[in-house]
Amino acid sequence: MAARPILSIPPFPGARLPQFAAPDTDRADDTNEPDALLDALARHRVGGCYWGSQPVLPEAGYVLDGTAKPQAGALAWRHGDDPWHLLEQASRVRLPRGDARAVLAFAAGRPLVFEAGDGSEQEASDAEAARGVARHLSGWRWTSPFDGRRITPREAIELCSHWRQLIDANRAIQSVMGIAYWKKPTVSPLLWAGGPVPYNRRLDKITRGMTVAVWRSRLSAAQRREIVATDPAVAEIEDGFIRSAGLGADCVPPLSIIVDRRGVHFDPSAPSEIEQLLQEGEFSADIRARARVLRDAIVGSGLSKYEKNAGAVLERPGGTRCHILVPGQVEDDRAVTSGGALPSNLELLRRARAEAGAAAHIIYKPHPDVLAGHRRGQVASSELEGLADQVETAAPISALIAMVDELHVNSSLAGFEALLRGKAVTVHGVPFYAGWGLTTDRGPIPARRTARRTLDELVAAALLLYPRYLDPVTGLPCPAEVLAERLAAGPPALAAAARTVVAVRRTAGRISRVLGVISRRMESSGGSEVTENKR
Repeated sequence: MAARPILSIPPFPGARLPQFAAPDTDRADDTNEPDALLDALARHRVGGCYWGSQPVLPEAGYVLDGTAKPQAGALAWRHGDDPWHLLEQASRVRLPRGDARAVLAFAAGRPLVFEAGDGSEQEASDAEAARGVARHLSGWRWTSPFDGRRITPREAIELCSHWRQLIDANRAIQSVMGIAYWKKPTVSPLLWAGGPVPYNRRLDKITRGMTVAVWRSRLSAAQRREIVATDPAVAEIEDGFIRSAGLGADCVPPLSIIVDRRGVHFDPSAPSEIEQLLQEGEFSADIRARARVLRDAIVGSGLSKYEKNAGAVLERPGGTRCHILVPGQVEDDRAVTSGGALPSNLELLRRARAEAGAAAHIIYKPHPDVLAGHRRGQVASSELEGLADQVETAAPISALIAMVDELHVNSSLAGFEALLRGKAVTVHGVPFYAGWGLTTDRGPIPARRTARRTLDELVAAALLLYPRYLDPVTGLPCPAEVLAERLAAGPPALAAAARTVVAVRRTAGRISRVLGVISRRMESSGGSEVTENKR
């Protein structure tokens, strides 16, 4: 039987799979450590079809038979099944000699027999375990799909482990609701569990104890009623904190999402998974070091949630005065309406001015979705007098953060981005990054947030452990560092269809703004005073 690599890239939907393994005569990497490699395979549960199905198993003690003619009473080892699920309770394994799956049986510590051509069986020896590792793992040249560099067999195992953890996290999801069609190409790989992503599956079809994943703000009325009626376990899907090069309101699909089974990070009424991480998690020296390197890369390249700073350094328009940035938010966004946040951008500006005093130079930056005319939150020019010295609509948020001395935020992610850049942040709402000793908190911080965290620990939780990322080049789920590097190098060109959608959305936004101005003038002429843009 020809030698085959034991590791492979899962067939994520839409992925453009590069070569992962090629035969190699240079076997210096880990060749003399077969036991260590077997232990790594078992610890990470990778190799074979590790994204495969997980059938109901018989009671422990069965023979797992992967030969062409399984013995009577044995459990057939089908190539499309998750091998680690099958091996977990097997008492013995039977395979053809030379089968790459023997490496997994050795790694799992299961007694193994090889079927001979005449139908006889032979017990596998320890020497055959070492030969199997060399034949199917250390005897191959492994290549990173993200940058093409050569990686060791251990690094290949760890990368497969990244994919395995994502797939396993998705296995309980039996219905996905509220995902717009234009988001599905990038969201589907991040929700994939080995089969078709179960979009809009009826809840009366799901198994008790399984999960419904929802983008709650995009649920239909019928779906909301169905969720209330069936009361399933719900996981909340939201954009990640490094999202894309472009606005969601312009139909630029996300390259990062969050799937939170406890709640949602911007709602302080209940602890979310990121709050649990920050309150209870342990952060190793390795992951803190990764967080520090990632933070330096983000700051150095000027990345923020939706954009990249082209490198412009902004002058300080207020001279030696203290410069304060106040970023606006979408006022009907769940991050504002979920509780703990101020109700309006106008109130945020009032509080920032009251605390900073007349001597401060306050820069107000409206939210990009509000500027685009898609969402609510405009502050009338007449109301800005005495509150904001400057309204900035063009400069990237990262460049503004770099220029100012401090920020006043409601629950905006800009406060987190400012912490990355070493700026002082006063928080008037209750975002996920408040309450850990890194911000000046004016909002109603939950009493349950008692831990004190370093900036590296906050970054590790928020950017390395909590979100999911997609590489726009290969279409593969990837670590945070890969997406940060892609966005820093320049966003992938939008397809013609996507550019058309963006153009239509921006035209609609301009029309909405014009209609809003007309509406305010009409109401003002009738004696009403309107300070908010109509949606």
